[in-house]
Amino acid sequence: MRVLALVPGDISEQLLFFPTLETIKATYPQSDLSVMVEPRSVSAYRVSKAVSDVIPFNYQAQNSPADWANILGVIRDREFELVLCASYRWEESLLLWLSGIPDRVGYDSATGAFFYTKTVTPASDASQSETYQALLQGITAAPQPDLTVNVPEQDIAWAEQQRQALDLNGKGYVLMYPGPSQAGDSYPTASWSEIIEDFQAKQPQLPVTLLDTADSHGQVATLARGRSEIKQVAPANLGQTAAMVAGADLVISPNGPISILATALRVFTLVLANRQAAELPAAEEGETRLLTLRSSTDTIADLPPGDVLQKIWGA
Repeated sequence: MRVLALVPGDISEQLLFFPTLETIKATYPQSDLSVMVEPRSVSAYRVSKAVSDVIPFNYQAQNSPADWANILGVIRDREFELVLCASYRWEESLLLWLSGIPDRVGYDSATGAFFYTKTVTPASDASQSETYQALLQGITAAPQPDLTVNVPEQDIAWAEQQRQALDLNGKGYVLMYPGPSQAGDSYPTASWSEIIEDFQAKQPQLPVTLLDTADSHGQVATLARGRSEIKQVAPANLGQTAAMVAGADLVISPNGPISILATALRVFTLVLANRQAAELPAAEEGETRLLTLRSSTDTIADLPPGDVLQKIWGA
């Protein structure tokens, strides 16, 4: 069976959709799964073992009639038998109706719900991952699995080379990601600096390693300036990032894709979140390796570094 899933959103949203894809694969082992995602999120599927094809589509763009005709042609050419749509817009529901896919599943609250052959109603208090899983109502009663990621062997090898080059093998390390949170606010450089200094004073044998990505590069450069003892690692893709995360003793990150990866990889993780964050990484029952610290305001910048350190050393 050929299945298509339309999943708007960033990398975090894609990772949270992984359990739904795994459920489909477990229910229909011979199924061929494709996803249609925004170009910025394509890299998420480097660490998915369920998806065979990723179709880029810019949901946020002002798409012209030619753009819609082109993506419609791509969908029709694949001859999908089932499509799950996580978009609430009428544009995607109309597109899928025009595609001729026989089974089209979407949310009953979507603007163009009447274009679907089946609509579903997520629970009012459902998390984002549970809302995605609700698309399988009437298709399978299988329970939602835990989020897992599949790190390619070449990315594991790359991370091993990086750890050797940084003299991290056999020592362990704390991986800090100073990048933006899922909501777009970031933790201040001065606060990160205070946390780093406290770590170096209390755990000098445990190297601090900064995750240098496109959205954390500025802070990493500032934090590492004049501190030769601080390590830096700059992965080129999500697989390399996951491989470095997997080897860490502790990951400290704002709520977002890095914290979701760390939780999926069962790494001891401290997540910094604002009070509005609705979707935080979920741990298995009895799991003690996941800590979350919420700000009392709408920005994580208001989290005192002392509270972060107290959370860490208290655990």
